[in-house]
Amino acid sequence: MQLQVTNSPFNQEQVDLLNRLLPSLTDSQKIWLSGFLAATASAPAASAAPLAAQQALNVAVAAPAPAASKDVTILFGSQSGNSAGFAKKSAKVLTENGFNVTVSSMSDFKTNQLKKVQQLLIVASTHGEGEPPDNAISFHEFLLGKRAPRLEGMTFSVLALGDTSYELFCQTGKEFDARLEELGATRLVDRVDCDVDFDEPASGWLKSVVDRLKEAGSAGTGAAVAAAPSSDAGTAAESAYSRTNPFRAEVLASLNLNGRGSNKETRHLELSLEGSGIAYKPGDALGIYPQNDPALVDELLEATKWDAQAQVTVNKNGEVRALREALIDYFDITTLSKPLAEKLAQIAANKEALELFDASNREKFKAYAHGRDLLDFIRDYGPLQGSAQDVVSLLRKIPARLYSIASAQSANPDEVHLTIGAVRYEAHGRERKGVCSVYAAERLQPGDTVPVYIQPNDNFKLPEDPSTPIIMVGPGTGIAPFRSFMQEREESGAEGPSWLFFGDQHFVTDFLYQTEWQRWIKDGVLTRMDVAFSRDTEDKVYVQHRMLQHGKELFAWLEQGASFYICGDEKNMAKDVHRALLEIIETEGGKSREEAENYLASMQQSKRYQRDVY
Repeated sequence: MQLQVTNSPFNQEQVDLLNRLLPSLTDSQKIWLSGFLAATASAPAASAAPLAAQQALNVAVAAPAPAASKDVTILFGSQSGNSAGFAKKSAKVLTENGFNVTVSSMSDFKTNQLKKVQQLLIVASTHGEGEPPDNAISFHEFLLGKRAPRLEGMTFSVLALGDTSYELFCQTGKEFDARLEELGATRLVDRVDCDVDFDEPASGWLKSVVDRLKEAGSAGTGAAVAAAPSSDAGTAAESAYSRTNPFRAEVLASLNLNGRGSNKETRHLELSLEGSGIAYKPGDALGIYPQNDPALVDELLEATKWDAQAQVTVNKNGEVRALREALIDYFDITTLSKPLAEKLAQIAANKEALELFDASNREKFKAYAHGRDLLDFIRDYGPLQGSAQDVVSLLRKIPARLYSIASAQSANPDEVHLTIGAVRYEAHGRERKGVCSVYAAERLQPGDTVPVYIQPNDNFKLPEDPSTPIIMVGPGTGIAPFRSFMQEREESGAEGPSWLFFGDQHFVTDFLYQTEWQRWIKDGVLTRMDVAFSRDTEDKVYVQHRMLQHGKELFAWLEQGASFYICGDEKNMAKDVHRALLEIIETEGGKSREEAENYLASMQQSKRYQRDVY
């Protein structure tokens, strides 16, 4: 609404000033101004008006801010599902405390609405080397870009999820937090940075947020603050089992998918979910809590001269275990993160350890830590001062390992299948083994049980319309979720065309699930399959090369509305496939590079371009 001279007591100059001012005011500024004008109007005489105005100004400045809105917006950026899960649980707690909550993936949030948000909560994970998760990329670019609006009328808080084993720990959350402040928003509660075992700090953050919002009068009085629930409590079927209460699944089968002579070992693991009530969907992941290699634990005990049977407390609940058992089952001894190493350096006999953190050479620790673990540090800089309890109290709990599920529950009602590549390599004079992958390959046997939970992944799902074409790129163990896709489409009778790009080293020894793919091709469940076995030809051929060879047909599928999926290695394969896809869109679509990037961004926004990369 615009003021006019004809319908107001103001002259043209005053009208022009008011028309410029009023649209720029926030709701709280308008409330303040109305109080200021009311106090001015109540002055007994014209000569007293300036004094009354000053008094009104003083009162307005000193008075508490007006009650904030009950509306709270929660935006999450999530790759594996942890941030999404906690954002939704946060919404439930806030709703129970009288707030009107909108919760949304960052990719679904319309950025032109940001200016209207008065109370914003961000729950964001960091992916890879300090990068935002896929569903946060567009929002992250917007907020950190030049088009982001001023946000003086907003209060906010950020919960950042990350992993201290990465150098840029919680980087995405830190960037959101700093940028919102830079844009003028007011911090409601200080940012909390969480490691992989995030339940306790995340719940503390949520309680602080609810307390502060209620102090501002948003939800009135009388409602008690509800306790923050576990971030992943329940699944689609509201099972009693979760990340913090895993189900002990029995191993039904463990098969090596690679043929004799392969230099790889890829395990097909079948686990029983009978009696658990656990439900999952194609695209979800399974979390496994592994054990450390007992041989590595024994080497550590020998190096430290600790008593294997000494009793140590393993958690804040006061649970006590024998030291060797605790090192096998509970503590992370293979991750040499910078925060851990800095604490160890303080109690190391060899004070040269402190030089690893020389501020003038920030790359020194990074170079040292690459490929090393706790045992390496103790051998290089030990012995460590203090007792075994003093040292293990510095260690974090063994984090669960997430694996893309390789089965559909519709085809395997009481089972879940995984495809796990065993990791073994040499570094710094020692053989290294992947904690969970070699646990599965060497020590888990049929009849054993292992703690597991489902990690939903809403960022990697089949199209709702079963007639939608799908293109799947999954070399190596990246094939896993596409096996679940095919099982699901076979069971449901989906008629949409499907195209798989698979690659590995050798056709004879490394064609994972070969007979199943051939059967699906024969039965028409899988429409087309193109393979690339890099070591079978003089020139190494990978999946991205096969894509480029069939670029014209691939682009035609995209133009017909196909959804495109990538699963597997993030550092190399996923980036190479992304570049190949851009090249295909650019070449076959007759587009500029910028237009091709916009085309792909549009696909991502509409959930037609999805990645499950690690």
